[in-house]
Amino acid sequence: MLIVNGVIHTMEMGTIPDGFVLVKGSRIAQVGSMSDLPDDPGPTGLIDAQGGHVLPGFIDAHCHMGLYGSSAPENDLNEMPSPCTPHIRALDGVDPRSLYFEDARRAGVTCVLTGPGSANPIAGQSVLLKTAGTVIDQMVVRVPAAMKFALGENPKRVHKEHSPATRMASAALIRDKLTQALNYDLKCAQAQADSEARAPEFDAQLEALRPVVTGRLPAHFHAHRADDIATALRISREFGLDCVIVHGTEGHLIADFLAEAGVPVITGPILNDRSKPELANRSMETTAILAKAGVQVAVCTDHPENPIQLLSFCAAMAARYGMDDEDALAAITINAACICGVGDRLGSLAPGKDADIVVMDGHPFHWKSRATHVLIDGQEVI
Repeated sequence: MLIVNGVIHTMEMGTIPDGFVLVKGSRIAQVGSMSDLPDDPGPTGLIDAQGGHVLPGFIDAHCHMGLYGSSAPENDLNEMPSPCTPHIRALDGVDPRSLYFEDARRAGVTCVLTGPGSANPIAGQSVLLKTAGTVIDQMVVRVPAAMKFALGENPKRVHKEHSPATRMASAALIRDKLTQALNYDLKCAQAQADSEARAPEFDAQLEALRPVVTGRLPAHFHAHRADDIATALRISREFGLDCVIVHGTEGHLIADFLAEAGVPVITGPILNDRSKPELANRSMETTAILAKAGVQVAVCTDHPENPIQLLSFCAAMAARYGMDDEDALAAITINAACICGVGDRLGSLAPGKDADIVVMDGHPFHWKSRATHVLIDGQEVI
């Protein structure tokens, strides 16, 4: 596939005012100015962008696609009877037939990180997947992609009749499980190194937490209030976790603290109101303030809190409230890819990367702009 005559937002090498993208198979083969267009690109289909904008497919770094928000009355978002469920896997609950996957594709969203909700202090494993396909196993980019933790009001509200009924108890439950996982991992390592050492009895929850406490799987902490964000960072320092803050509603109040910690923040949802007490200090300027402080940020919809098809509009709102346009685009492309651990495959238009591409008839932040073509792995899906 050859895409020509477009404003190419490479997200790595700047913007090319009049350029092309050459796709071979499922990968990007070449990106450049129209003046450098190969004389013979080989047998290929042709998309004329007609002066429109060509970007890497948009990535939602935090949502609940396929688990909640479909027309069906049931949902698979939270395993609420138990406060700690690290062993449950979004992979086993996502329904790729959800109509929202088509909504995502039509809006240029080609990849999402979807997972359990925030009812439990330890909620379970998220999965990173493409938005085209009929069998979830064939859509996976990374599994597990993250371990979901939750602090603040949600675990308290769900488990108010038993523990955790307080923020202190939520943090204590997380610490207890992480300590158990560290001890479990140590015994497993000893048994592997010494044939005479006895391996621990298999524990599905602790097995799921082993890659978290050894730094191989990111810990995504649902946290809105500044004190909850600080608790997430405190726990992460204690256990050496690869921490990402999700939502970070009051992140603008402690932007320098987050920048010094070097912890990424996935902001959003940005289009909702102050629907619960911990959103009282919600600000449309949070993403811009964090970015200007040096925090790596992505923007999410938290679908279904904001509909998945409004991801680019959410980024546009971040730009409207102080963020540089290209930085806001990075928040749903290359930054989102890097935070999700796949910056080497997704998030920019560069040779060798997956050919996930969206062609729009105007700037992606203009409210009338629409995706005219969407490619996932080099195949047109719109």
